[in-house]
Amino acid sequence: MTALRRAIAFNASALAVRQARTSITRSRLLLASGAQFRNYTLSSPRRQQAFQSQIDSTPRSSVLQSSLGAAPANPQTLTEKIVQLHADGLLEGKKVRAGDYITLRPHKSMTHDNSWPVITKYMEMGATSVKDNRQVVMTLDHDVQNTSEQNLRKYRLIEEFANTHGIDFYPAKHGIGHQIMIEEGYAWPGTVSVASDSHSNMYGGVGCLGTAIVRSDAASVLATSTVFWQIPPTVKITFTGVLPPGVTGKDTIIALCGLLNKDDVLNMCVEFTGSEQTLASIPISERLTIANMTTEWGALSGLFPVDDKLISWYRARATLAAMSNSPTKDRINHERIDKLLENPMVADPGAKYAKEFYFNLSTLSPFVAGPNSVKVANPVKNLEAQDIAVDKAYLLSCTNGRSEDFAAAARVFREAGKDGKPAKVHPRVKFYLAPASVAEQKMAEDAGDWQILEQSGAQLLPAGCGPCIGLGTGLLEEGQVGISASNRNYKGRMGSPKALCYLASPEVVAASAIQGKIASPGWYQKPEGVEKVVFGEGSGDFAADKARAVGDAFDKILGEMESLIGAAEGAAEGAAEGAAEGAAEGAAEGAAEESASLAATEEETLTTVVPGFPEKIEGEIVFCDNDNINTDGIYPGKYTYQDGLTPEQMAKVCMENYDTEFGNIIKPNDVLVTGFNFGCGSSREQAATSILAKQIPLVVAGSFGNIFSRNSINNALLGIEIPKLIERLREAYKDDAAKPLTRRTGWKLLWDVRRSKVTITEQDGSSWEQKVGEMPPSVQEIVAKGGVVKWVQSKMQA
Repeated sequence: MTALRRAIAFNASALAVRQARTSITRSRLLLASGAQFRNYTLSSPRRQQAFQSQIDSTPRSSVLQSSLGAAPANPQTLTEKIVQLHADGLLEGKKVRAGDYITLRPHKSMTHDNSWPVITKYMEMGATSVKDNRQVVMTLDHDVQNTSEQNLRKYRLIEEFANTHGIDFYPAKHGIGHQIMIEEGYAWPGTVSVASDSHSNMYGGVGCLGTAIVRSDAASVLATSTVFWQIPPTVKITFTGVLPPGVTGKDTIIALCGLLNKDDVLNMCVEFTGSEQTLASIPISERLTIANMTTEWGALSGLFPVDDKLISWYRARATLAAMSNSPTKDRINHERIDKLLENPMVADPGAKYAKEFYFNLSTLSPFVAGPNSVKVANPVKNLEAQDIAVDKAYLLSCTNGRSEDFAAAARVFREAGKDGKPAKVHPRVKFYLAPASVAEQKMAEDAGDWQILEQSGAQLLPAGCGPCIGLGTGLLEEGQVGISASNRNYKGRMGSPKALCYLASPEVVAASAIQGKIASPGWYQKPEGVEKVVFGEGSGDFAADKARAVGDAFDKILGEMESLIGAAEGAAEGAAEGAAEGAAEGAAEGAAEESASLAATEEETLTTVVPGFPEKIEGEIVFCDNDNINTDGIYPGKYTYQDGLTPEQMAKVCMENYDTEFGNIIKPNDVLVTGFNFGCGSSREQAATSILAKQIPLVVAGSFGNIFSRNSINNALLGIEIPKLIERLREAYKDDAAKPLTRRTGWKLLWDVRRSKVTITEQDGSSWEQKVGEMPPSVQEIVAKGGVVKWVQSKMQA
């Protein structure tokens, strides 16, 4: 029989390439949040593996590994290795992998202007002391231009709490929290650092696994030092070539967002890798920019490896901290750097990645994103030809507010000037300048770059988020066009929803400010033979990728043949027994077994509904037919830090930046149905709570942004992913020329929680059913209690 198996397997090898990949799609629950504060294991694969469809299709690299030597048992990605060190309560010998639910104990946790809402939730939980005050950092950075008594009082309360509990605190105008986490050494290579802000991905630029949490999670860290987390799948991005002169990290991430723009990394962790030469061409400041904007790409982290370039960067900072006797020396010092070198952390050979892509940096040119979307990206030369006039330009944010960025912009002004004097900002343009931190401004001043930009006509703003979040001076007005070195150009984020915004590198922003239109400084010279950006699936090593693809397919076919042969052997044995016992008796037994199997299957589909959780949810479908509806569209940034808004006020502005007519169309108990990647963007919980304030019990989407998922469950808003429904609605209304942003459909949706089934009744009365994932009792319990804060409160009072 062994010979037969081998013969069948080898004869089937011709099918290897065609069967190398499988795609498993299914509707699944919005379950990324899960229950907080405790570890548990769910028996149902559908429940336990929220990302199983991606994990199942992960290629195995057995052929490639054979050329690299024996792989360790249960090989891990770099992400999984770092998480392993910060997972509480693991069984001895347990190795974590994508899909696992864990209790995460992050090395550091940062909150900013949302610290007071976090503190309020912490107190509502019944906590009285901070579990580990050295774990927490509080910074004030978002609304720093707001000098109202209400805002200043909130800032005082945050500072008082930090001082009372011995928490490291940085006041307003000191710097943006993410930059402080990097420059002060809180976010450290090989550790996990979280923040109640979506751009914590930025820490990956220095080899620290940075990922966002939401306000309830941050309160959990204050109270327990831990947060419940599901390990996402990991995507591997292999950079090849080198960054050409005139091309930046900002161009790299804009191109990645624009070229791989089909949710390729949605809700996944990204690991960047490449040869020593390739990575050496990417300065640390540019790595921080790339990692920062993996958030806009849809990823939950963006991790670079620890290499010689990063070690040299830290050595210089350690020396400076020691020479200046700065408090930073306690966190950035040569002894700590030496420990990084003693135990270098890298991905294991044979580690399993959900996807792999390569991206040839040598073929990249300056790119611009927009207008009003990071997923629309074009080479700057294409936009230069269109003479797109600019009204406002911005060089600021945690993405590009560092001394290297100011140096690049100052060079543009110097080279565009005459008679030894730098160029001036175009008379029509207002050019806004803000540092990511006072330390970065000081370095720019010491180099003379800050003064060049100021003398050229830049309007100076304090260190902080400011216009990037849509707060303070310099917002875009109706009909205006802006170009910014920040990270988001969503409609309405930086001002009026009727303005247009583009994203670009500091060099392009500076050149545009000078010329009054989208322009580049002309530093980039296209290499001969390069006509487009070269990227694709795999590692970029085509021979290795082909060998691995064939090997993967071969392994898959071997497994399939084993199953088929095993089934045939079983059937043969069963037939022999049946002949001996009698055909009639065998037939009766078979019918009984089939009946029992069907009954068991039916029984498995029933979900226990906990007290207080609805058994059924139904309502009329209101369809918002757009993908990538972001949190700025759902709940505008200008309201995010107005903590005193009532539910009625929140309901009134819900979806304001997406569609001003939304509030007039939606009704209580409607079911909101949207496209794919709904809720991408920031960590603001009001994106979920404002929908609840509208009395919408259920949101259905093709897919959700992970951070919206966490906020939804934590605040008792239910959501289901049903791609088929979105596709059917789009098919039904494809010929409607009006294409309203918000549409009452007349369709009905009924979700039977116990049966894990949704019934759709279309306008003509026809109906169809769709199976969805089971709602785990743990999540039901949170929702039934009214959210995670009340759930924790009930547990602490029990």
